[in-house]
Amino acid sequence: MQPNMIGAYGRWAANLVGDRRPPALSVRSGKWSDIEVWRRLALGRVKERIAQPATGGTPETTVRRTVEYDGLVIEELSWQLPYGPPTEALFLKPAKASGPLAGVLALHDHAGNKFFGKAKITRTGDEIHPLMQEHQQHSYGDVAWANELARRGYAVLVHDAFTFASRRVRLADLPACIKGELTDPSPDDHEGIAAYNQFAAQHEHIMARSLFSAGTTWPGVFSAEDQRALDYLASRPEVDAERLGCGGLSGGGLRTVFLAGLDHRIRAAVCVGFMSTWRDFLLNKCWAHTWMAYVPLLPRELDFPEILGLRAPLPTLVLNDSEDQLYTLPEMERADTILREVFLRAGAPEHYRASFYPGPHKFDLPMQAEAFEFFDHWLKQ
Repeated sequence: MQPNMIGAYGRWAANLVGDRRPPALSVRSGKWSDIEVWRRLALGRVKERIAQPATGGTPETTVRRTVEYDGLVIEELSWQLPYGPPTEALFLKPAKASGPLAGVLALHDHAGNKFFGKAKITRTGDEIHPLMQEHQQHSYGDVAWANELARRGYAVLVHDAFTFASRRVRLADLPACIKGELTDPSPDDHEGIAAYNQFAAQHEHIMARSLFSAGTTWPGVFSAEDQRALDYLASRPEVDAERLGCGGLSGGGLRTVFLAGLDHRIRAAVCVGFMSTWRDFLLNKCWAHTWMAYVPLLPRELDFPEILGLRAPLPTLVLNDSEDQLYTLPEMERADTILREVFLRAGAPEHYRASFYPGPHKFDLPMQAEAFEFFDHWLKQ
């Protein structure tokens, strides 16, 4: 066996998750001729494994401020979930919009930067935080893709995910044995923000173990919170609740896998830069990934792509970067093969597409163009 992250234990561990056979609840096993019977069983098991906490219903939302910028009306929002600090969000729509609009839940990335959330993919004025300007240049072709999508005629909601930005863990709430001498930085303290993000990366181990001890999982928490945001988006009078989509890069791609796989109100899903296999995480790349990705026991039952495949035959686009440093190309290609088979068995191979772009981890302008055209095709008809 090739060198791997756990050495001599690699082959044994890979065999535990069906390295040479489909997992127990995989539709690829051929056990289910009726895709709906399989979906009900597999979807129920995923929900059991991720153990979503109670997050209430459609959140009661406060509009804190409304601005017009670059052809858009942008509302700054907040809502309170049953736990943690208030969630802040942005709702964007064309200033001259008329009639019900298709709605898209735009999911921000991880990027090792928990101090920021929605600001990674939005702009509310000409002034942008220097760190976010650098981030958008590096990952998004120097644009705020949520704004770009809204300008095409969509209602777009972007909210801070669990442990990011307004939902981040505050150092002031932690004991000294955890935070040391660190204090919460201000937005203009770039060195302090870097120190906070370094701390937050290490705090993921503590958060994950604490969530497991509480009887839930990180995917359970963020997927439940994303569903509450989807509830709110669907409730807006400007939004056609029958035409909803979601998408995002990296951590946003991970959130897309779970939200679109679990909640079939999502008519069109675009997963960017987060598609591989459990084998890839197990043997090659878990060191490059967040604790947000992992669900105990689930790999024995479904391979990672099959979580997203729970939505088949609903339209699904996966965008990959061939030189993405977070995955190996053979396993990204294997994930594509798995999803193709799932959609074939669902009788809708034409509803799934994967594209591979040259370069490292990103959601650049050519990739955005394909994603936006995909949304147009499936949500504007």
